[in-house]
Amino acid sequence: MIHEVDDVLRSLIRAEVLEGGQVAVVFDAPTREWAAKVNAPMVNLYLYDIREDMRRRERGLHNEYDERGVVVARRRPPRYFKLSYLITAWTKRPEDEHRLLSSLLACLLRYEALPPARLTGSLAEIGAAVPLSIALPPPEDRSFADVWSALGGELKPSLDLVVSVPVTASPRYPAGPPVGDESLDVRLGEGLGT
Repeated sequence: MIHEVDDVLRSLIRAEVLEGGQVAVVFDAPTREWAAKVNAPMVNLYLYDIREDMRRRERGLHNEYDERGVVVARRRPPRYFKLSYLITAWTKRPEDEHRLLSSLLACLLRYEALPPARLTGSLAEIGAAVPLSIALPPPEDRSFADVWSALGGELKPSLDLVVSVPVTASPRYPAGPPVGDESLDVRLGEGLGT
């Protein structure tokens, strides 16, 4: 499912931001060593954190129906995981990087969720929205300077993209047979009263 989100983000950025330009879209850790080898313009989406989105967790079971509308099984509801990407632009001039970041921000602000038409594989099969947020303040337990420090790189202008992905991998609990239309005849026997 993570690779499917990567694919959607790559195709969205290529189609709506880069528009066929000669800028690569990569998912590498922007370490100091990596940055030293960059020799062509690129957009980097580094996946730096994966956490469950506890605000979206549901309890109970969801019904599965057959073609007649009869419940045939039950499953737990999807659990959502927040994939946090650090988006950076890499060019020879800071002004070009700023323009590229501006275009990326404008593109991603147009969407509350990944565009359904771009979803493939299990993301498309689920049929649920895949929410995203861009450039929100970092949570109190983490700062972007910490991410850059952990990578051994120098602080660089970046966008923080968080995609909440539904994961439906759960056991399937078969339902019992449907209740029929037969009636139940209850008779009280003699001598039950005084």
